[in-house]
Amino acid sequence: MQPDIQDAVAAAFAAHPRTGFLPAAVRDQAGHDGPLPIGHGQTNSQPRTVADMLRLLDVAPGMRVLDVGAGSGWSTALLAHLVGATGEVHGVELVPELTRWGAGNLAATKQPWASIVQAVPGVLGLPDRAPFDRILVSAEPDTLPRTLVDQLRDGGVMVIPVAGEMLRVVRRGDKTEITRHGDYRFVPLK
Repeated sequence: MQPDIQDAVAAAFAAHPRTGFLPAAVRDQAGHDGPLPIGHGQTNSQPRTVADMLRLLDVAPGMRVLDVGAGSGWSTALLAHLVGATGEVHGVELVPELTRWGAGNLAATKQPWASIVQAVPGVLGLPDRAPFDRILVSAEPDTLPRTLVDQLRDGGVMVIPVAGEMLRVVRRGDKTEITRHGDYRFVPLK
């Protein structure tokens, strides 16, 4: 991992405060270190969890990143900050209303190398835009989805909560190296 990833993640948080990615009714709770509702049965994840995931993901400038479950656009904006203008971030969101709202929130950050699009029902990620250097998944499947692992380039990293446990998955050809990083709870990946 990069030695300065802690500082890079802190800088991303400072540049893109959570407040701008929350519904007006809960903005006054932006400093709460817990998930907050964003509508449609979805949440904006706990800041400490987001920071932990971004550190595990180890994003560097210039990378191509996929953000699955983009929701309010906050994680997409943070990832865009980490990759910088030489990288690209593709966010996908299944709920149409959240896709539009998240894309609008992201546009306000003025990082044109990042976008959020409507997920295709039944299709995980963006297989037609693969491979990715990094994949962040902010929803929880019961088992590790091979379709997302297949969207990683060789040596690529995915951070994903699976059955209540945070996994860091590194693709090595047809094999994966998986490390476990504690218990977490997320909305279901559909």
